[in-house]
Amino acid sequence: MTGRILVTGASGHLGARIIHHLLATQGVPAASIVAGSRDPAKLAALAERGVETRRVDFDDAASLATGFAGIDRLLIVSTDALDGAGTRLRQHLAAVEAAKTAGVGRLFYTSMPGPDDSMVTFAPDHNKTEEAIKASGLAYTIFRNGWYMENLFMALPSALASGQWYTSSGEGKLAHIARDDIARAIAAGLAKPVSGNVTYTLTGATARTTDEIAALVRDVTGKPLAVVHLSDAQLSEGMAAAGVPAPYIPTFVSFDANTREGKIAMVTDDATKLSGVGLMSLEDFLESSKAALLG
Repeated sequence: MTGRILVTGASGHLGARIIHHLLATQGVPAASIVAGSRDPAKLAALAERGVETRRVDFDDAASLATGFAGIDRLLIVSTDALDGAGTRLRQHLAAVEAAKTAGVGRLFYTSMPGPDDSMVTFAPDHNKTEEAIKASGLAYTIFRNGWYMENLFMALPSALASGQWYTSSGEGKLAHIARDDIARAIAAGLAKPVSGNVTYTLTGATARTTDEIAALVRDVTGKPLAVVHLSDAQLSEGMAAAGVPAPYIPTFVSFDANTREGKIAMVTDDATKLSGVGLMSLEDFLESSKAALLG
């Protein structure tokens, strides 16, 4: 590998793990890595290890221009601005334009599986960002990140507490993958030689229904857990009654609807091909997370 690698969102969960694997797993010298964040003060530990830190604020065009200068490989970690007002897409498009202006050697981006055919409310942000990347003329690698195993924490602790897991996912399947496995695969993709334009879909090794996941949870925790199948409307009403903030409800429901319709049931070996190692199983993840799941 030649040139410098910049990872945006480097203080976040995914960005931090990607940089960890660049250093520890891929053996990339710290001097070849640049960590970007809206708040570089959060990157002090990386700076102490010799990683350059830069202010990279997707809402500040000047910071993008200076932040991307001299970068060969740029990873845009998708932002978390899910306000429904188009902020996320605007941020992504600004970053793509800045990368083009800066003349980066290759643009990398964290997307989602099947963004062009998805019921998830924020899928259009990813689809239009991918389109902009392809239209930029830059060499690119797109990582379509599957659903994290860690996302199960949004539902399982409260479901175990009540003994009931409410869902509208029906018989749809989903191949969860650990965040660290995605980070390891992305780090490998950033560090290793690559030619041409490529898109990877990073999923777990086994797709399961909600009922199948619940059976694993019962086995690991020893707690009763019944899956209660609802319609999207019933799930939405239940979330509202439980106090879930109204702006988030359509997005949460769209996850289940997308699963039910089989739009995220794909299973690939892209993650293992990139990293060269096996993936954490859902069983092992649940076992290691038992204390957190049970509160």
